[in-house]
Amino acid sequence: MKDEEQTREGQQQEVPGSVSLRSEFDFIAYIRGRAAQAESPSPSVIAGIGDDAAVIPQNSGNETVITSDLLVEEIDFLRQTTTPKSLGHKSLGISLSDIAAMGARPRWALTSIGVPLEIWNSSFVDEFYEGFLALADKYGVALIGGDVSRTPDKIVIDSIVVGECASNRAVCRSNAKPGDRLFVTGTLGGASSGLRLIERGARLENVGRADDSQLLHELLLRHLAPEPRVGWGLVLGQEQLATAMIDLSDGLSSDLTHLCRESNVGALVYSDRIPVDPSVSELCGRRALDPLMLALHGGEDFELLFTASPSQVAKLPKRVDGIGITEIGEIKSAQEGIRLCEGQRVWDLKPEGWRHF
Repeated sequence: MKDEEQTREGQQQEVPGSVSLRSEFDFIAYIRGRAAQAESPSPSVIAGIGDDAAVIPQNSGNETVITSDLLVEEIDFLRQTTTPKSLGHKSLGISLSDIAAMGARPRWALTSIGVPLEIWNSSFVDEFYEGFLALADKYGVALIGGDVSRTPDKIVIDSIVVGECASNRAVCRSNAKPGDRLFVTGTLGGASSGLRLIERGARLENVGRADDSQLLHELLLRHLAPEPRVGWGLVLGQEQLATAMIDLSDGLSSDLTHLCRESNVGALVYSDRIPVDPSVSELCGRRALDPLMLALHGGEDFELLFTASPSQVAKLPKRVDGIGITEIGEIKSAQEGIRLCEGQRVWDLKPEGWRHF
């Protein structure tokens, strides 16, 4: 969500004596290659490391889709700026978003949480599960397991969601083709601006006493309790309308780079088509925050970025669950790179979204 010098809600610590720091994506690429070398003759994985979720074939004509997400206190959230219910909601929501990005239906969830003793002896964990289960109920997801443990001083949460889709209906990141149109659901920049406002002292409990209270409330919730686009994921997957898809967790610039790398393509994005959250434009523009930069590089909007072939564009619904889509560009050849067009100017769009390392 933040630029690479910072964590999402705290400063990233430098590693003493480090000479060259590899990114998490370098490490993922290494593990992906190492895992491929160790493949056994068991049933093949349809999609594995490098996508939003793994896809495993079943014998019933369906495919199982599995994702896992980790939230660590002072890296992914701050205890003093969120509520236990919001944290429970978000921990499930980010995994539901991964399942949606595969065009699948979420079915089951497992969550594990490690907390310090003083948190265990409070109502925090009970309220955390209230938020988690409220979102699970909304999308018909059953909590079927997990674990609870004690940590020295920080909260750690692991969320696993298992979903299903019909055979050959999973939407991977790797099938975009030159000529495909590029779309995004909803609006962008809301979660990132919500984080910036939190860093400047805004809190949900104080919103009622502030100017622009409704706008503040909306932006804070975009960051603290994001809504996954489960409905859009199902429509795009079941009706085979998307050729490739990814959820916007790291930011448009970074997640578009991930999709293009997996598909071995380039892209051209038109800046004036990017659907900046209206609250961002109205509120953050007056606080010296650039709405376009927040939409391009801010993460955790958990909207869906997808490609569609020209022949399928007319079949795309205008809205699903009240959420619309916007065509923001097109897929190009890999040789053309990933570029941003603003009027007569065209330049390379570098991935400047969230990085853990």
